[in-house]
Amino acid sequence: MSQPDWRKSTFSENQANCVELAITPDGIRIRESDEPEAVIHTNPATLRSFIRAVKAADLDHIR
Repeated sequence: MSQPDWRKSTFSENQANCVELAITPDGIRIRESDEPEAVIHTNPATLRSFIRAVKAADLDHIR
């Protein structure tokens, strides 16, 4: 299996650490650039739900 094509937001271009995403045949992988060995696997529907919850501030009470 080839290495995933990791991408980050253009808003993070000058940042030392950021969240990176890669689309793979088995779903979506997410990692933090300063800890690249820690990878989370998910699927598009779950990631979409998570992003909606973040944008709606539904997770602000979690610390």
